[in-house]
Amino acid sequence: MKKQHFHIPDNVIYLDGNSLGPLPKNASQRLNQTMQDEWGEMLIGGWNKAGWMAQPTKIGDRIAPLVGAAPGTISVGDTLSIKVYQALSAALALNPDRTVILSDTGNFPSDLYMAEGLIKTIGGPLEFKTVAPEAVTDHIDDTVAVLMLTEVDYRTGRLHNMKELTAKAHEYGACVLWDLAHSAGALPVHLADCEVEFAVGCTYKYLNGGPGAPAFIYVRPDLSEQIDPALAGWLGHEKPFDFASKYTPAAGVERMRVGTPAVLQMAALEAALDIWDDVSMDEIRTRSIALSELFIERVESQCPQLSLVSPRDPQQRGSQVSFAFEQGYAVIQALISEGVIGDFRAPNIMRFGFTPLYLDENDIEKAVSILADILRNDTWNAPQFLKRNLVT
Repeated sequence: MKKQHFHIPDNVIYLDGNSLGPLPKNASQRLNQTMQDEWGEMLIGGWNKAGWMAQPTKIGDRIAPLVGAAPGTISVGDTLSIKVYQALSAALALNPDRTVILSDTGNFPSDLYMAEGLIKTIGGPLEFKTVAPEAVTDHIDDTVAVLMLTEVDYRTGRLHNMKELTAKAHEYGACVLWDLAHSAGALPVHLADCEVEFAVGCTYKYLNGGPGAPAFIYVRPDLSEQIDPALAGWLGHEKPFDFASKYTPAAGVERMRVGTPAVLQMAALEAALDIWDDVSMDEIRTRSIALSELFIERVESQCPQLSLVSPRDPQQRGSQVSFAFEQGYAVIQALISEGVIGDFRAPNIMRFGFTPLYLDENDIEKAVSILADILRNDTWNAPQFLKRNLVT
């Protein structure tokens, strides 16, 4: 659909956009403009003349249509872990008489760490409860203050039903917090229609914002004037340049800002979002399902050594497919050496992401052919592929 807009190295098939998106070609030009014309020529004047200070909300409004949110409900900045902490603390404050944060064992570890750390900070009778993903709905009751879930499981691609789980949480008076790290830019999301209270997400995966690209946070508009941020940052102040000693929250989602905008990262992200201006998320979803279904069919027919761990029903998974193999890490390294880039998650999961913006059926057919050859000839069983790197 948009392959010509990305820099994909020659002879590479990139199946790892679920971990880090490739470089949009216009990002280099946009970064150079920011560095030379704005930072270089305007110096500190860039905060006003180039609109750097307004980036978090401006870019948030560009992300909003991709996740089914209204303008003015998303702010961009900081890291995903920081945004989880902010959203979770705000959600707990809305249900002060409840004691349980409910999540699942498939949630991303950093989200779990943030919840545990927040409980230690707050103290009191709070309980962090994790259950199997398929058992979440059975554990939603009137003790739950916040239901905190990642919509797409980072290991298996298993997809939670946002609409049903949000409705069930609301039935029992709980708030919901959705992590959209593997959803934004991968499948249609309907935050406003589902009446979700809080959502967070990263921009370096399917949105292609680059390594270290900032996170985003969504707050349902009817709540944005009620919440009192636990991380009361200078730039979330009503009038930051009054330098008041007392914190007064800014209006709306602006109060969820914490640190100074990462101007260069924001510039790269803004360039990446240009690609989405005329893209239909429904079309993206249809094409990603077609590509992933083709991949599964070809892998299962040509690579019987591998076991599918993603849901077989495409409506029950996101835009990634995972297979298990005891020596999965080594196989991924052998694939990378042949120009097919996926990734690995312990203990034995090989992950492959399907992004129609720059992948087509020919890429899938060729990737599976290379994978089958590696398995058939045990090419993976070599010292250079068995040695673990720091990042897997």
